[in-house]
Amino acid sequence: MIDVILQAFASIVFDPVTLGLMLVGTLAGILAGAIPGFTIAMGVILTLPFTFGMTAIQGLATMLGVFVGGFSGGLMSCMLTGIPGTPSSVATTFDGFPLVRSGKPGLALGLGLWSSFFGGMISAVILVALAPQLAFLGLEFGPWDYFSLIIFALTITVSLSGGNIVKGLIAGLLGLFAATVGEDEINGVARFTFGFDEFKQGFAFLPVLIGLFAFSQLLTDVEDDKRAKSPLMEKSGTLVRVEHRQAIAIILKRWINLFRSSFIGIFTGILPAAGGSISNILAYDQAKKASKNRSNFGKGEYDGIVAPEAANNATAGGALIMMMALGIPGDIVTAVMLGALMIHNIIPGPTFIQDEPLLAYGVFIAFFVAHFFMVGLQAFSLRIFLLVTKIPMYVLASVILAYCAIGVFALHNVVFDIWVMFFFGVIGYFMKKLGFPLAPMILGVVLGKLAELNLARATGISDDLLLFFLRPWSLFFLIMAVISVIFPFYQDAEKGSKFSNIYVPASVFALAIPLLFMESITRLIIALIMIGISFYFVYKSFIKNKALIN
Repeated sequence: MIDVILQAFASIVFDPVTLGLMLVGTLAGILAGAIPGFTIAMGVILTLPFTFGMTAIQGLATMLGVFVGGFSGGLMSCMLTGIPGTPSSVATTFDGFPLVRSGKPGLALGLGLWSSFFGGMISAVILVALAPQLAFLGLEFGPWDYFSLIIFALTITVSLSGGNIVKGLIAGLLGLFAATVGEDEINGVARFTFGFDEFKQGFAFLPVLIGLFAFSQLLTDVEDDKRAKSPLMEKSGTLVRVEHRQAIAIILKRWINLFRSSFIGIFTGILPAAGGSISNILAYDQAKKASKNRSNFGKGEYDGIVAPEAANNATAGGALIMMMALGIPGDIVTAVMLGALMIHNIIPGPTFIQDEPLLAYGVFIAFFVAHFFMVGLQAFSLRIFLLVTKIPMYVLASVILAYCAIGVFALHNVVFDIWVMFFFGVIGYFMKKLGFPLAPMILGVVLGKLAELNLARATGISDDLLLFFLRPWSLFFLIMAVISVIFPFYQDAEKGSKFSNIYVPASVFALAIPLLFMESITRLIIALIMIGISFYFVYKSFIKNKALIN
């Protein structure tokens, strides 16, 4: 096995052609991620024709470069302009953009860059060590389990509401409503079209995303003359340097958040069709819930940058686990890579690592190397991108708006998408003026169609609604949803109250119940340990209360 690993290492690191292709691919991915409306999937798809004349390892290494570069490239536009370059960088905008505007662009970009690197490295280690074992988790998920997972993800609207739960829920419902416009994906029935044929295609996610975040932000930036003539940042001339050492030190101090977010990204990547658009928001939510300074989130909190950026790069490792170990694409990008392998008459599956060890470990090593290229290229490129902050807002707004319109039109070559961007930009502008958070609406748009599709599949297979509670993974995520909804009340509860004492042990005990019904000795042991921990917390609380009474 060591001989195979060394041979695979040599085929990547000591081959100047492969290294050169990876370098170009990573740079292309960074640019694709930085351009609003130009997704990572589009970058990989455009790369695919160029790989036909390459060897299998060269083609995969090139696409991996685009993949890794794209995940981290989105942080440039979302931090410097407030516009997420890709869906996987939505949550980075929440704290990255405020931190840049507070006069710390170098630190913000350094945090994003190194969080992406460390998250990718953690997922790469997991990819090498546990690829076959973790991949089989994906096979256990049916539509009931996916629907419950999405319900859990939707509960994040509570923590993304900025202290106003009612307005957050209204925004989330608006997002869910926007996701229902157009033809039903299962039956093809048109809904809420109001007689307009254009509405039958529905609202594409990227025009909605760019409209809500980009266009609404641009309208806010140029609404008065003084602000329109000022640069994006007043202190941009003095801070055009990425703070590498400070950023690394801050991230290492937050190692728990880093590892938690990376594991969230890996787990989400393993689930087919989940991807970075979900993992970055999930990681952000968990970081906010675990933080002692949750009131700082949305104002430039460091943890709010570390979590989503570590998660979205870790998602790439999870998606590769599914593709290599089972031949199931975890997202669109790995679906394209799967097609590239099939062109070379290689079909991934449970025996892929045994049948094609040189290629498999070549992919592992390429994934490692791509992250080092990503750091090197971004460390150089970000200095140039920071100069954008010196441009007056009215000039920058005009260029960005034109660029967004071109990117949105190029998505489907449909003019209607530009009108969708404009329409949701106006909605986003007035929502911000009225104090409605935009994040829950985006969450509703992202997850609405997935929820509807999996609900339709589940009810199409069986009309027994009890399956949502009888299937272990589905029950696990529903319990997580309940815990997530109650968690803000736990944070606000008085320390030492009955509610605060019982919340943690009750949550741990409830989560152990689904694990007991899974056909796995390992999970049974984990469940018993969790039950033991819950009883320990209850006992500890009882002893503490008894001591206070005495």
